[in-house]
Amino acid sequence: MDQEIFYTMALTRLTNFNYQQALELYKAVGSAQLLFEHRNEIGDIIKDASPRLVEALKDWNEPMRRAEAEIRFMEEHRIRALTLTSDDYPQRLTECPDAPIIIYYTGNADLNQTRIISIIGTRRMTTYGEDLIRRFVRDLRQYCPEVLIVSGLAYGVDICAHRQALENGYPTVGVLAHGLDQIYPYRHRDTAAQMLNHGGLLTEFMTQTNADKPNFVRRNRIVAGIADATILIESGARGGGLITAEIAQSYARAVFAFPGNVGQPYSEGCNNLIRDNGAGLISNAEDFVKAMGWPTMKDMPLWLTPSPRSAGGTQIPDLSPEEDQVVSLLQQTNDLQLNIITVKTGIPIGRLTALLFQLEMKGVVKPLAGGIYHLLL
Repeated sequence: MDQEIFYTMALTRLTNFNYQQALELYKAVGSAQLLFEHRNEIGDIIKDASPRLVEALKDWNEPMRRAEAEIRFMEEHRIRALTLTSDDYPQRLTECPDAPIIIYYTGNADLNQTRIISIIGTRRMTTYGEDLIRRFVRDLRQYCPEVLIVSGLAYGVDICAHRQALENGYPTVGVLAHGLDQIYPYRHRDTAAQMLNHGGLLTEFMTQTNADKPNFVRRNRIVAGIADATILIESGARGGGLITAEIAQSYARAVFAFPGNVGQPYSEGCNNLIRDNGAGLISNAEDFVKAMGWPTMKDMPLWLTPSPRSAGGTQIPDLSPEEDQVVSLLQQTNDLQLNIITVKTGIPIGRLTALLFQLEMKGVVKPLAGGIYHLLL
């Protein structure tokens, strides 16, 4: 194990994970190892260091024992530690004034990929938000085949973003609010396991660190800082997504939001952010890539160009005239009840039920509670 990594791990423990203080110390001296070697002269090196800090930096015994235990765990589980000076450390993070001096990473994604986006939002995602993510990631794949998608592995928008990334062949990295000895929420462990082979898991926390509430806010700054752009899908008037968007703004990173229906509780945060010029309004992947100055469809090979009979750049399966009639109706007004569809199309309800089942098998519609049908394309 690199000695600088070892002493950096100990330093985070010594400062009780006060990342701002650890970063200031690190930059003031130049390395964690030098801090250790000159631990008895800290008051001379850092003139404004408090007496309490000077005294605390003299005793490295417990932090070094903790670092040794962490290293053993890392070696057993193929975890890498990346410091600010590591070649693999996310270079976008180094531009942030509160960057972690060390991160723990397991996976195969390039954390310095040319294009990285963070997708964030509420844990109480609606069907509308789920559709936005599915369409956005699917269509983005046609414009920009190589993008790393980052989120926080939480319920709602986060896990949906990770799963859609995997489904569309994108690498995806989850930034955790705890150590790599656990997965929280536990029910996301299967998705996390898939991400290790097509993305990864990242944290600044050592093992035996629980997912306590303050850790999520700290996690959010990495989600914001590691990416070129942060995209807010759905959010209430308050929430972690808005905090992450605000952090991204403070880093001078691009922030975008999808608008939602006025009066809907989980559209309020996005709508307010757009209203206050805190985020650019986007409605699809094309809006996003144009705003970022990334290649648009006209720059892509012809085989990627959607046919006229497509939605959002994705080919609609061959449909019968009656199926096409149902799809056209749902394209005009989505989420309609069965009895309304039969009235508007004139198709008998028995026949319509069979048609909707066929459309469901083709992945075109999705039945919802209350006899409502939702168009997926």
